[in-house]
Amino acid sequence: MAYLPNKVKHRKVHRGRLKGFATRGNRVSFGEWGLQSLDSAWLTGRQLEASRVAANRILKGTTKIWIRVFCQKPITSKPAETRMGKGKGDVDYWAAAVRPGQILFEIGNIPEEKAKLAFKRVAHKLPIKVRMVRRLQTV
Repeated sequence: MAYLPNKVKHRKVHRGRLKGFATRGNRVSFGEWGLQSLDSAWLTGRQLEASRVAANRILKGTTKIWIRVFCQKPITSKPAETRMGKGKGDVDYWAAAVRPGQILFEIGNIPEEKAKLAFKRVAHKLPIKVRMVRRLQTV
């Protein structure tokens, strides 16, 4: 399953910079446990899919997994041994821009030990440091 948008306004975009901390998407909203990023990076669709598969293998379909990030940034590259110029390269893959503090995955209705094991497997698939967080209890 490829993580890419169905429709985009612009095929190619500038690289931009990943500055600052996440101001949105930094709280556990759907599940009970969340996986929070501690670094900034571009997560590829392949990394997100590998993480999802790793979590599903541990959880065996007993609970729902929410993926809170989506790949909306096209990353382009020019072929190897190509001369400079002739415009921007073709879209190579899609990436999700992740800032520190952003919740990447959420799991609900599961004991802490099982969630910890699932998130540990997910963390091995990601190129950034992450931590497990619990949903804030509001009264």
